[in-house]
Amino acid sequence: MQPDDFAPGTVWLVGAGPGDPEYLTMKAVRLIERADIVFYDALVGPEILNLIPAGTERVPVGKRSGRHSQDQRTIDAMLVAAATADRRVVRLKGGDPSLFGRSNEEMEALRTARCAVHVCPGVTAASAAAASAGVSLSLRGVAREVRFVTAHSRRGAALDLDWHDLARAGATLAFYMGRDAASEISRQLIANGMPGGTPVLIACNVSLPHEMILSTRLDLLGLATRALAATAPTLILVGEAVQAGSDRIGTTMRHATPIVGQSEPP
Repeated sequence: MQPDDFAPGTVWLVGAGPGDPEYLTMKAVRLIERADIVFYDALVGPEILNLIPAGTERVPVGKRSGRHSQDQRTIDAMLVAAATADRRVVRLKGGDPSLFGRSNEEMEALRTARCAVHVCPGVTAASAAAASAGVSLSLRGVAREVRFVTAHSRRGAALDLDWHDLARAGATLAFYMGRDAASEISRQLIANGMPGGTPVLIACNVSLPHEMILSTRLDLLGLATRALAATAPTLILVGEAVQAGSDRIGTTMRHATPIVGQSEPP
């Protein structure tokens, strides 16, 4: 799109990436600097928010598991109201708006109201975690596909996933929002045929100065996650491809020491 793509009344859903402001695209920075109003999620950190000009209105609409400051319908209505008031609107979302960001609901609400809406993609947490760990999400002859899975469900409900399909060989699995579901992920994948010794990386606060990445194995996933990720946003990578860089974890970066030992009790 051309530099005049941000006319009054336009909404941009902008990916803020995993947290490090240097992972923002040049387009994202330009849109943030031109906005009249920015609606931002809870996972968008202060270093990125500091890029918003002083005279730009900031509206927190943070959503974390079990703690929603605004429900989705309210956020949709706020975006429509700002756009119909001829404001330049940025909706700043952690990671990439199109991956578990509910971007479709916001775009549908805006299109129904005949508001112009566009998407600026961002670096997703799985890519950033793999970069930090020095691994590739895909690996020739080992991981022919990468599968992005949300591990978030209604409180107390089991994950409604095709575990048999996920457990088959030849893929790297990236579980987003995986902290609370770690034990279930481990149990279900093993029950459906994935070896307990399958390599796993647990990544918390990806790309931030206090990032932690732990190398472990599938049958220790629940124990390891409880030890590492008490409250932090957590991504879980599962598959043979993530083994490649695990020897460096804990030595070249500020990472936790890999957990070894007996498998987790059932």
